[in-house]
Amino acid sequence: MIPNSSRKRQRPPHHHASAIVEAFPHKTISEFSQKLPRTSFSFNDPSTADVILRFFIDRSPFDSSNPSDSARYSDLQIYLHSRVIFGAKYFSALLSDRWQHQANNHNAGHDSRTIANCNKMFHLNLGVHDDPTVHLTVLQLLYTYDFPTVIASASTALEILPVALELLFEDCVKACVKFLEAVPWSEEEEKRVLSLIPLLREEESKELLARVSPGEDDFYEEMLHGLIEKAIEEKESLVQYSSPDFRGDHNETEAIQRLHLHTAMTNGRHLLWLVERMIELKVADLAVKQWSEQAAFTVDLQKAFRDDAWRNIVPGLPAVMLRCTCKLASAVAAGTILSSRQVRMKLVKDWLPVLISCKDNVSPMLPSHKTLYLELEETFLRIISTLPMSDAQVLLQQCLSFSTRNVEDCPHLVTAFNTWFRRASQPPQMENVG
Repeated sequence: MIPNSSRKRQRPPHHHASAIVEAFPHKTISEFSQKLPRTSFSFNDPSTADVILRFFIDRSPFDSSNPSDSARYSDLQIYLHSRVIFGAKYFSALLSDRWQHQANNHNAGHDSRTIANCNKMFHLNLGVHDDPTVHLTVLQLLYTYDFPTVIASASTALEILPVALELLFEDCVKACVKFLEAVPWSEEEEKRVLSLIPLLREEESKELLARVSPGEDDFYEEMLHGLIEKAIEEKESLVQYSSPDFRGDHNETEAIQRLHLHTAMTNGRHLLWLVERMIELKVADLAVKQWSEQAAFTVDLQKAFRDDAWRNIVPGLPAVMLRCTCKLASAVAAGTILSSRQVRMKLVKDWLPVLISCKDNVSPMLPSHKTLYLELEETFLRIISTLPMSDAQVLLQQCLSFSTRNVEDCPHLVTAFNTWFRRASQPPQMENVG
């Protein structure tokens, strides 16, 4: 549980008497214990455990919840191992000699955080607000440390993080924060992130704050000014491209063009196959990093797509390049691949112009191509939402080509700009960190 205190790592729960009524169904615990791999010490194994942890519902007097819920979870008993749960500093402190000495001088049955040592078996009580499912998941993570398997969505990370903070399970806190840094959030999830930021240390919350806090008072005005300048540039470009004086002769021979295009096509097919396999094996982190460092290659691709040679030589080149990019970008946006902010930014920055070039030069547009373009547009916008506002400001202006005359045809672009302007209109959050 998380109290209304801004102090870091200080989350003591309320102290109320434990109401132990009836046994909790053992089947529920078995289901939890089977979800994750076991270690040499098995979760909830009474034959080897030296700690018994009881959950009880610790409700406020003003809570209007159904009292039957309290009875349901009031006698949930878990068998744990002190060597394992020492991974959470809360349990480490609770089981220390100082706490044991204090507990021996008090009545261990009437305090929500008491400990009794009887025949080398420690008895602990832990109050929870309601369903202890998330607490059980965090306790299992103390045994498995299999964070990638459990923390697979922003909503899951946001459920686990408060409990990890409560139990001072630092490795779990880091895993949740790292995942939240790298994936997009819904508007509701963003509100939850903002509510948790004050409970994190400054170095832990830095990347999260950079995404949602404008940082400067003139961000909003700068974005509007940039959009106006972009519109003027687009108008001037249309005039320039329509002028016959702009178009000149190509210096490259047809043989060199063929060589370059076939090389690009071959590399693209190889990369696509490798990327698919690496994503399946969950080892595509390096592939994303390398794909984000292909600035020269993406420039060459744009030049090739502006010529007519590729249409007859390698007509499938644009689709291969974009499918490879889309697969990597989708894995990044989904959190399957946790990439750094720099990698996410470079991935969009270098490959967004290739997408725009394909849309401008591939004609006629096949239905499959249109679907691919739309999917990559949406994926790029999701990744942009994970970046600091200064980076998102620059990249979003380059996404204006996604728009059409009909607003209903580009809801993904509308959503992306609404998200940016909502964040820009919020007051700076820096004073909440420290």
